[in-house]
Amino acid sequence: MKRTIIALKINFIVATMKQTTDRYYIQLAWAWIGAFTLFRIVYAGQFLLVPDETNYWQWSRHLAWGYHDQAPLIAWCIALATALLGHTEIAVRLPSILSMAVVSAYLVLIARRWIGPRAAWHTALLTQGILLFNVGGLLATADGLQAAGWAGATYHVARAYEKGAWRQWIAGGLWFGFGLLGKYTMVLFLPGAFLYGLLASRHRPRLAGLRPYIGVLAGLAMFTPVIGWNAQNNWNSVRHVAYIGGANEAFALHLRFFGDYLASQAALLSPLVFILVLMAWGRGLGRRNFKDHWIYAYLTCSSLPMFAGFAVLSLHARVYGNWPGAAYLAPMVLIPAFFTPLSPAAVPSSKPSVGTRLWPWAVGSAYLFSALVLLQVVWPLLPLPSAMDRTATEIQGWDQLGRKAADLRATMPDPQRTFLFGLRYQTASELAFYTPGQPATVSINKWKRPNVYDYWWQDKDLIGWDAVGVTYESDHHTTRLNQIFDHVDPPVKLEITRKSVWQPGSDELIKTFYLYRAYGFKGGLRWEPKDKKDIRAR
Repeated sequence: MKRTIIALKINFIVATMKQTTDRYYIQLAWAWIGAFTLFRIVYAGQFLLVPDETNYWQWSRHLAWGYHDQAPLIAWCIALATALLGHTEIAVRLPSILSMAVVSAYLVLIARRWIGPRAAWHTALLTQGILLFNVGGLLATADGLQAAGWAGATYHVARAYEKGAWRQWIAGGLWFGFGLLGKYTMVLFLPGAFLYGLLASRHRPRLAGLRPYIGVLAGLAMFTPVIGWNAQNNWNSVRHVAYIGGANEAFALHLRFFGDYLASQAALLSPLVFILVLMAWGRGLGRRNFKDHWIYAYLTCSSLPMFAGFAVLSLHARVYGNWPGAAYLAPMVLIPAFFTPLSPAAVPSSKPSVGTRLWPWAVGSAYLFSALVLLQVVWPLLPLPSAMDRTATEIQGWDQLGRKAADLRATMPDPQRTFLFGLRYQTASELAFYTPGQPATVSINKWKRPNVYDYWWQDKDLIGWDAVGVTYESDHHTTRLNQIFDHVDPPVKLEITRKSVWQPGSDELIKTFYLYRAYGFKGGLRWEPKDKKDIRAR
């Protein structure tokens, strides 16, 4: 009896210690995510908006159910944030910052529920370090909102497969709809989640009922206004997505872009983390996982198809690095499950696996890589030539350009009938944000490509007006501008420089803008396709 009592006391102490340790790991995970979220809120105000961000901000000033390039949620969220906080860099970026906090929270919940508290902490540690999360959690893009929808859908659909509850299927469907409103590629979540149900005998019966499909319909119902907008606008958004996906090119398979695709993914994750992602997917597809450890198979099926799909697309067309970003959310849980010390899914062995040995180096290199990039944005430490430093070419000088454009407009005969323009939507959007007073601006798309400005301006709105415009070239654009204006003054050159950290007192040229004073607009805003067979042509 005495021994039994002693054994019970020991078990109680061990259980209490385990509970205390588990709470510690969970609290550490939440604190880590909270600290990095606060850091991003502060850091977001330390550098200028990049062109895509100002473009989305422009959308928020022209609210609609859809836009030429993308789904509308980013515009709606920025409109709300700027209405509350004003038109500042932090307000424009706040939706992405909060979205990535939601993503991180859902990944921690997945790890805690199905793997363990230690895995939850390691998931938080890994996610906050990789560049993909730091870029997606800072820049105002559609990717962060889609990621929130993807993470939420991943969690609730897993709960639905586990218990079959109505509320989980509906919650998963609503998060799916949220992701669709963020970015069209959210549709790729469905085949992966459905594939798991088909392959997993323990959960296949779930697909025989109505609940999963009611959840999908709930998400699609959220998206119907976007479908309506496209139907009213000649399916322009669909045709734009098809164009950048290579639909306008003759079908051919080649390796021209495949290496770039893999390199861009390794850069966004850091090479060692990318290797662990591939290894985790390989482990997750193990046959045993579909029976004994279903969560590993589910997380693999809900993520790998997106990466694989874009890998196949890269054999035909260029794939931008951020496109498959949501595919890497589930691996942020799988990696701690498989490769951290004392991981619950570790393969019994006398020595650590390759993945386990890579784990600390992968995490450390991810934080180092992200720190270097974030430092380079506000304090350029790396002696990169300006042509190779996108943190310089994309960010610096827009406030100077806005002030210069305002000064030139003040010298025009009638400043009130003088509009500001760029020959690219990026330039027009930066002018709108950084010109004092944040005026309406115009993108002259005649020679470039269709974009959202085609919906906001028509020639008749501006016929006879004067203008101040910005280009990156001089002679070539002077000839073009003379086609749509009565006459154009020679350009005023504005050089954007930065001070060198390594050579105090010396300035390095980053880029040059050319500002034009143009008189008597004759018309010619809209894009004119060179090829009538272009899929974007009306």
